Amino acid sequence: MATKRTVIVTGFEPFGDHTVNASWVAVQELERLGLGQSVDLYVCEVPVEYQAVQSLLPSLWKQHQPQLVVHVGVSGIATTVTLEKCGHNHGYKRVDNCSFCPDSQCCMDGGPDCINSVIDMDLVCKRVNSSRLGVAVSVSKDAGRYLCDYTYYTSLYLGKGRSAFVHVPPLEKPYSAQDLGRALQAIVGEMLELVGQSEDDDHDHHHCSHHQHAH
Repeated sequence: MATKRTVIVTGFEPFGDHTVNASWVAVQELERLGLGQSVDLYVCEVPVEYQAVQSLLPSLWKQHQPQLVVHVGVSGIATTVTLEKCGHNHGYKRVDNCSFCPDSQCCMDGGPDCINSVIDMDLVCKRVNSSRLGVAVSVSKDAGRYLCDYTYYTSLYLGKGRSAFVHVPPLEKPYSAQDLGRALQAIVGEMLELVGQSEDDDHDHHHCSHHQHAH
């Protein structure tokens, strides 16, 4: 019998105008749906605080030894469910829920500018969109230089690329919590399949070229 695989999926707490954070609502809906009997799913609500992320993420990776960690965040400008390809190390100028911002505006001192996920987001996007789920999925290379991007970069660094980030629109713009939960179930399922295929290869950090973003 195949061993169970462990997946951690996180959402974020409320912040700013997002008094209900669609990401955590969607993750709770995914927890209700589950990922099948062969997957141990752990969910966690992440504070919108740089320092909390720095202490929480290493303990999550260490405690659960997951095959995959998927972070979900809300984007007020998203109209599709968006798969982020990479996380960025620099440009963190926005203060968090504690009015804190890293002095260095950097995630990991000495880390690469950008780390790519080992997961082929274009392929996941294509597969989920062709499944007629009723939720549109797209891909992006800019997770926004706030807690989403910061969290993603940290997990990509800790997990040697075995992480993913999904941006969801605010609730009912246009998708319900149920829609987003079903979309996450399909997306994480496809990602797990790809991670399973790539585990034989010895993946190290996938560094991407220096993208200049207008942020």
